[in-house]
Amino acid sequence: MLALIGMSATSPTRAQSADLVLCDRVAADPGDPDKPADVRGVAEIAPADVATAIKFCRVAAGGSRRALYQLGRAYAANRQGTEAVSAYRKAADKGSTSAMVELGVLLATGAGGTTDEAQARKLFERAAEAGNPRGVTNLAALSKGGVLADPVKARTLLAKTAETNAEAQYQLGIMMADGVGGPKDDVAARGLFEKAAAQGHAGAMERMGAFAQSGRGGPQDTSAAKAFYEKAAALGNEDAKAALKRAECPMAIRDKRGNLVTNLCW
Repeated sequence: MLALIGMSATSPTRAQSADLVLCDRVAADPGDPDKPADVRGVAEIAPADVATAIKFCRVAAGGSRRALYQLGRAYAANRQGTEAVSAYRKAADKGSTSAMVELGVLLATGAGGTTDEAQARKLFERAAEAGNPRGVTNLAALSKGGVLADPVKARTLLAKTAETNAEAQYQLGIMMADGVGGPKDDVAARGLFEKAAAQGHAGAMERMGAFAQSGRGGPQDTSAAKAFYEKAAALGNEDAKAALKRAECPMAIRDKRGNLVTNLCW
């Protein structure tokens, strides 16, 4: 980091590059279509990295819509709701589909201080039409009376994006596994999870672990299941961590009512 800061003091161009590198390192979203393939991203910005993210993303945001979106993530992690909405809105205006999704979520839920479902729907539609998988699924999930708005359309839109996008593969796999928006197809779902897992998608790795463990949609393979769980857990996936814990402590002790008392480990 000291080397990067040293470079930033001598060249405005390289300073911007260094700021963006540091912004990406602590605040990039793994599912952001704008994220370069060589940037890993973090599901959540670590509390210890929030100040660093705000500092460097704020500077990098002047020349990068990705950094502007990541600045919004940093503000949100720091509970600066007004600033997060402002950053997301500016990034969305510049074409960031991830910012459209996040801003839409805030407007749909009222978490940003204002509830505007109509505007949220428009943002999700823009993101979905641009191929953002989360835009597609959020558009489908924007509900009235607890009923999915249009899961069939969501599945169709995801299928168009799933050729190359790991998040789309994962989301489409979930819909196929659950039979949402079309027929249930465990084999196809497993194939999609496998493709997304190969691209480093933690959620898909966890699903591959579950499918391999139970033999769902393909052969049962406990060794492969454990490997998938371990990879997903290393990326912070809580479901995978829980699955590994259950494997270590498989014997459940329950009371007369069937409530879990403890697990025996070996």
